[in-house]
Amino acid sequence: MTDPRDAAFMEMAYGLAEKGVGRTSPNPCVGAVIVKDGLIVGHGHHEGPGRPHAEIIALRRAGPRARGGTLYVTLEPCVHWGRTPPCVGPVLSAGFRRIVISALDPNPLVAGRGARRLRRSGMKVEVGLLSARNGRLNEAASKFITTGLPFVTLRAAVSLDGKLASRTGDARWISSAPARDYAHLVRAENDALLVGIGTVLADDPRLDIRHALWPGKGLTRVVLDAGLRMPPRARILSILRAGRVLVFAGEGAAHEKRDALAGKGAEIVELPQSEGRFDLSRVLAELGRREIASLLIEGGGKVAASFLEARLADKAIFTLAPLLIGGRDAVQVYGGEGGAARIKDALALRSVAAFRVGPDTVLEGYF
Repeated sequence: MTDPRDAAFMEMAYGLAEKGVGRTSPNPCVGAVIVKDGLIVGHGHHEGPGRPHAEIIALRRAGPRARGGTLYVTLEPCVHWGRTPPCVGPVLSAGFRRIVISALDPNPLVAGRGARRLRRSGMKVEVGLLSARNGRLNEAASKFITTGLPFVTLRAAVSLDGKLASRTGDARWISSAPARDYAHLVRAENDALLVGIGTVLADDPRLDIRHALWPGKGLTRVVLDAGLRMPPRARILSILRAGRVLVFAGEGAAHEKRDALAGKGAEIVELPQSEGRFDLSRVLAELGRREIASLLIEGGGKVAASFLEARLADKAIFTLAPLLIGGRDAVQVYGGEGGAARIKDALALRSVAAFRVGPDTVLEGYF
C-alpha cells in the first residue's frame, strides 16, 4: 500500500515539474523534492535545455541536509552526458537513505540504467509511484526521444455540426474570447504550429503566442505551401521575433519565389509530392531533425483531414461552440475523400476529458 506521505511528496515533485511545460523541450519536464525527518529541505525542477536538472537544483538547495534523507524525483536520474553532466553521480554522493522514482526514462541512453546504478550501490530505490502522471506530462518528449518524430496535436474550433467555417469561409469567431485565450496557452506548450497555405491566404494570420503568461515566447511556424503561393508581405514574415518560419515547398518551386520568401527570413524546405500532396511522414521527419518534439496542427479542413487520414495525429483538442452553421459547402473538420464506410471503422478518441471555457466546451482525447 502506498504511503500517503510518499504520494504527497511526489505530488509536490510533479507540481514543480509542471513549471517546465513549454520550456524544456526537447527534454522532459522533471521535478525533485528532498525530504529529511518529514521536512522538505530541497526542491527543484528542470527549467530548460542546458540548464541544471531537477535533482541537481534540489541538491544545491539541500546541501548537507540531504544526507540520510529521501529523494522524490519524477523521472529517474540520468547516466549519460548531454548538454549537462549525468545526475546519478551527485545523487550517489549525497548519501540518501532512500530514493523514490516515479517513472523510468524512455530515453534509450538511460532506460532503467539510472535506477539500476543506484540499486547496485546499495541504495534503497522504489519505482512507479504516480507513473501515469509522467506519461501524460512528458508525452511529447517520450515520443520524440524514442522515434525522432514530434508528438502531433490537432486543434480546432468547431460548431456543434462539425464545421470549421461557413460556406463563404467565414470563421471569425466560432469560439469565444475565453476559448481563444486558452488556445494561446495550448500554443505555448508546443514547439511548432502548422497550417496550410490556404489558411495563410484566407486569414493572413500571425501564428504567434499572445498571452500574458507567456511574454516573449516564440514557436516555429510551419506552412505547407507546395507552389510557394505565400506572399512576401504575409504577416507571418513580419514578426520573425515570434519564431522562425519553415515553408514546405514542392520540388522544383520557382527560384524567384524561393528567393523572395528567403529574403524575408523564411526557410524553404523542398519535398517531393505525389498527386499534389506531401508525404506528411516526411514532413514530420524533417521537423524532428530540427528538434521539434511537439507539433500543433491548426490548419483548415484539408490539412486536418490529411493528418487524420494518414493516422499521424496523436491527440485532438476540439473546442465545441454552441452554434449550428449548416450548409453542405461549409468547411468540415474532417472532410477528405472517403471517410469511414462503417461506424466501427470511424476514428475514435480515447481517454477523453471535457471541460468548459466560457460558453464553449473543450474536448481533449487521444487517437
